[in-house]
Amino acid sequence: MSSSWSCEIESAVPAPRLFRASMMDWHNLAPKLASDKIVSAAVEGDGSVGSVRQFNFAPGMPFIHVKERFDFIDIASVWMLTHFPILLPTSSLLPFFPNGAIEKFEVKRSLIEGGGIGTHVESASAHTIFVPKDGGCVVKVVGTYKPLPGANTEEEADREGQGINDRNHQDCRILSSCQP
Repeated sequence: MSSSWSCEIESAVPAPRLFRASMMDWHNLAPKLASDKIVSAAVEGDGSVGSVRQFNFAPGMPFIHVKERFDFIDIASVWMLTHFPILLPTSSLLPFFPNGAIEKFEVKRSLIEGGGIGTHVESASAHTIFVPKDGGCVVKVVGTYKPLPGANTEEEADREGQGINDRNHQDCRILSSCQP
């Protein structure tokens, strides 16, 4: 049986910038902004769907590392970030971009290694959407995880799933505290 959690975090940082920083560039930023927790990160692939990111944690953290795979990335958002990064904070030009690209910043990731996978949790994933709001955004995260049959306790699996939630929450809070 799968379990799920959700959270919403408001940020003064515009959706395009927070999307890029927390989803597309987090492997570069995390070791700098959260060096007490994440000591290094690496990417296998070009950063598109199917790419895998590994985050290596500092001693004292609950896990040594996690690997996550991008299962879905809102292509229109990535296209915008790639072709018009300077224009993104400016709302006057946004209606001219294809498919309402600026309105949807969305990514789905699956945990494929580390972070309790194989010990207490069979699978875990997160679906994150950045919704523009009043010059900033609301980050909506929905996570699902499936405890392993016969895991020590369901409470342990719930803790593992909550740990994934805490990582997402923490990432967004760190980035939200940065200047827009």
